[in-house]
Amino acid sequence: MIRVHHLENSRSQRVLWLLEELGTPYEVIEYQRDPQTLRAPESLKVIHPLGKSPVISDDSRDGRVVAESGAIFEYLLDHHDPDARLRPSPGGVAYERFRFWLHHAEGTAMPPLVMRLVFSRLAKPPVPTLIRPLGRLFAKGVEQKFLGPEIRSLKKYWEAELAIAEWFAGECFSAADIQMSFPVLALEGRGGLEGYPKLQSFLDRCRKRDGYRRAVEQGGEFEIS
Repeated sequence: MIRVHHLENSRSQRVLWLLEELGTPYEVIEYQRDPQTLRAPESLKVIHPLGKSPVISDDSRDGRVVAESGAIFEYLLDHHDPDARLRPSPGGVAYERFRFWLHHAEGTAMPPLVMRLVFSRLAKPPVPTLIRPLGRLFAKGVEQKFLGPEIRSLKKYWEAELAIAEWFAGECFSAADIQMSFPVLALEGRGGLEGYPKLQSFLDRCRKRDGYRRAVEQGGEFEIS
């Protein structure tokens, strides 16, 4: 049995989706964010010292704990996808594309999106009132000079790639698409997909999958705004 230590509105939602696609039995252990800081509760540190989500434990392997989205995906595919239904066979171009997108999601796509979220909060509580105007100006500068151009570049790249094939790693749906769903959903949640029809169609196809729907039933809607 896989235990998913699931933080609300977090990247662990993708783990639920992957497990649903694999048909692997799992249990969801839910954690709520602090309403003020939006950080994970201290109780997650009992599972992993960093106290972050996603993190899983595997009863079938003496309670082995695995953290980090990419590592979790590779672990589940190695141990719970014997027929390789959600990744291409190693050695070919398709597998190389799959591996790229599996790690691009966290390595390149998410950092500027997380930075945008952090900077957007510089003009809001708990930042002290007197500092908020400076925080707003600083955030605006970072957005204009760095984050905005960087994120636009990413969106153009993703849009062009999805014009080549229906899914990120090729013509077949794979675990790489589950990984990439989070940054694309994050952009959609902030109104950033206008003018990018391939990305919007990608999300529409994701939402039609039974595994996605079951994951939403287990972990809640993917509300990343």
